[in-house]
Amino acid sequence: MPTSVTGHSIAEAYLPLKRGRGARRRQTGFTLVEMLVALLIAAVLAGTLMLAVPDQSRSLRYEADRLARLMAIAREEALLRGAPVRFEASAERYRFVVWLDRAWWPLADDPALRERVWLAPTRLALERADGQRVIEFGREQVDVPFRLRLLREGAQTVIVANGLGIFSVE
Repeated sequence: MPTSVTGHSIAEAYLPLKRGRGARRRQTGFTLVEMLVALLIAAVLAGTLMLAVPDQSRSLRYEADRLARLMAIAREEALLRGAPVRFEASAERYRFVVWLDRAWWPLADDPALRERVWLAPTRLALERADGQRVIEFGREQVDVPFRLRLLREGAQTVIVANGLGIFSVE
């Protein structure tokens, strides 16, 4: 191998030049692409978590929609059976009962009108034009209109019945 005046080989003489200017040094830290991928993964995880954690107002709206549909079914059941069907509720659960043999009996044989548990403790406030404190569907085609307010941890939703079998959620 040829030697230079300083006594080093020519290849060794050019080594500092290659390291300093032409060669890239290993840098510490993250590249922009790595940072964007990490942010994307964090955003997807945060979005999934937001959908997994139930929002009280959204879950109350869901239950109010379901209850409005069940009330329409209970009204039809009362007309078909020719017997009154009543809605009963507590803070933990609700159910529909039918008047048979001079007593109120749960509709346990009906999968739609069976007893259900609220997703969270729920208070109810009933407003009727006739002042009664119960929701009862009878044999008549026209019922008394009412507003049923569902309250849960600061959220509220109202089920409105027009008396003709149409139930809407506000």
